[in-house]
Amino acid sequence: MRKIKIGMANVNTTVGAFGSNTNKVLAFTQEMAKQKCTIGCFAEQVVGGYPAEDLVQWRSFQDKQLDQLNRILDMTAKPKLDFPTVFTVGIMVQIGGSIYNSIAVLCDGNLLGIVPKQKLASDTVFYEKRTMSHGIPYFVGEYYGVPFGDLIFRFPFGVLGVEICEDMWGADAPIRRRTKSGAEIIVNGSASVYRSGIFETRREIVMTRSSEHQCVFVYVNQVGGQGSLVFDGGAFVAQNGRMVHTSDRFLEGVEYCVVDLDRTQRMRCQSTTWRSEADAYFSERERVHEIRYADCNDPSKPSRDALKDAIEYRQKFSEIQGKYELISESLQKNGFLPNDAMEPSAREKYFEEVLFALTLGVGNYFEKNAGAFDKFGIALSGGKDSALVLLITYFYVDTKFGHVSEEERARKLKELIHCFSFPTHFNSDTTKGIARQLASELGVSFQEVSIEDTFREMVARTQMMLPFPLGQDIDVTTEQNIQARIRAQLMWNWANAQRGLFLQTGNMSEKAVGYTTVGGDLMGAYAPIANLPKTVVIELLKYLETKMGLPSLHELNLSKASAELCDNQEDERDLMPFAILDDCFRLFAGEKMLPVDVYLTLRQKWTDPELESMYVGYDPVMLKDWVVKFVVLFFRSIFKWVQAPNGIHLGNLDLDYKRSFQFPDVSSVEWLDLKSLKKMQPLMNNGISISDASGSKSRK
Repeated sequence: MRKIKIGMANVNTTVGAFGSNTNKVLAFTQEMAKQKCTIGCFAEQVVGGYPAEDLVQWRSFQDKQLDQLNRILDMTAKPKLDFPTVFTVGIMVQIGGSIYNSIAVLCDGNLLGIVPKQKLASDTVFYEKRTMSHGIPYFVGEYYGVPFGDLIFRFPFGVLGVEICEDMWGADAPIRRRTKSGAEIIVNGSASVYRSGIFETRREIVMTRSSEHQCVFVYVNQVGGQGSLVFDGGAFVAQNGRMVHTSDRFLEGVEYCVVDLDRTQRMRCQSTTWRSEADAYFSERERVHEIRYADCNDPSKPSRDALKDAIEYRQKFSEIQGKYELISESLQKNGFLPNDAMEPSAREKYFEEVLFALTLGVGNYFEKNAGAFDKFGIALSGGKDSALVLLITYFYVDTKFGHVSEEERARKLKELIHCFSFPTHFNSDTTKGIARQLASELGVSFQEVSIEDTFREMVARTQMMLPFPLGQDIDVTTEQNIQARIRAQLMWNWANAQRGLFLQTGNMSEKAVGYTTVGGDLMGAYAPIANLPKTVVIELLKYLETKMGLPSLHELNLSKASAELCDNQEDERDLMPFAILDDCFRLFAGEKMLPVDVYLTLRQKWTDPELESMYVGYDPVMLKDWVVKFVVLFFRSIFKWVQAPNGIHLGNLDLDYKRSFQFPDVSSVEWLDLKSLKKMQPLMNNGISISDASGSKSRK
């Protein structure tokens, strides 16, 4: 057997923290060498952090990359590391006027070669083509005398190829020519951002690439929060199409896997398809340039001495090769049957990964923001959104100090998390009690500060500003917004005085239709659930009630969503059922359907009895009116949500002006032909006609 041990490091980096990032890399290189790893793999841009965006245009940003790479080379040289582990490290290099996202391959303190990324990510999340150049197939040049370009690396244990993140997301990828040229192991260093469902997609891609190219495919990903982005880490190893290792996500650390390269070679020999494709591929193409370990230590040595070095490397590797424990399905008691491990439900897995992502995003934003914050501040209303934001923050602090005594952890919770309730006469005893009880059950600081007097004073002053006659009444919407703005102002004042991170608590559904207040509840320094639909917020809280068993969550889940800014207010009565609102958003903004098609799709999906159970007094005309209302409010509200703070990227359908929706903030709805939808008769045989959609004021 030709067994190799692979170490995969998920590193939580910070953009621009070169020294700190490299310190983590050095610690993990030492750990992997002690574990006698054949290959040690790091993620994309592990030295400088990712995404660096326009920072890469500073020459000093490039120079720091080289400085830290030299630190890594020095640490991995003999005798500091006594085992010849091959490391793949993500760096940025500049050659002439071009900047390349690259992976450096090094061993025994020697930089063997640098391979640039070929497929640059340029979508709604990343904009690499704005600042970087892509690698060119078959091109080989130099970077300070080191081979740079389309390379593979031959070691005594086997042939290694490397690629970066986006390179694997396409059939005509670098892996094709590199494996056909002899690479048996492909290492993909990624900085792939979390979004719902991406784990399963990555897994399938890794297995597919491994199967297509009859190789060992190693995938290692960045972990940690970076502004609005959360990287979920994790690693895969697939051998000839079979997944042999899947690591945990959202955690920093190293995981290991052992594979037998003789199996890969044997599978290639058995596959007539692979061999015939390899022959056909190179009938009109050249092979990828190969770097041989035997030639790397000292090119001036006679070839016999270089070969001797390679033999010594092989002997050292062979000393521990037989001691590797083969981690694969071959060690199961019955190799023909699947394991009996109980899998959590799809819904439970979704809830858990969303909570991990939100917690990691909040915690890393707090920690990495140049020491700007000392504590968290949350306006805790007793409603669902602010409760979920509090729970996410609680999970972060509780986990962060999970290693200390219960007394110390309790002290940290009270010291770091500060919740405030700002009631007026519109706030019920129920919601005030829920806020107080939840804070008490979690052990965080809580203070109730009435804004009734301030609210009345602001209403009076606003009335004085209106046209004659002086003192005329203001409308209900303005009264609601005054309360929200008073609360936001107090939270900003507290954050300023206490170096606090003011967490905004709004959700994506209400933000999409402007059910928010500019200068009020739309404001904050960071918005953890800004890209989470209200329906998901509701279901997450039900899940957390089951998991945590808190009485306050039980009371909260029984309550109806209400902003409590006027008498007897209910959010769904003001808007529409959240299930319909979220469907409108998904179909219109996500699937790019016209309003008529949105209505037809909803009409097929929801029965009238289902809609009657959601909304008291429902009649079939309302469904069409809700679609019209959604579209109108959506476009009227763009000017609001483009002002919102950063939220955590959770999927391909986010309300994020930078990362997802780049809508013009001034546009018309004329092209949507809403008149045709208004005139359409309901798809019912009950004789009810449809009236024109009624207007509705949104909070501004």
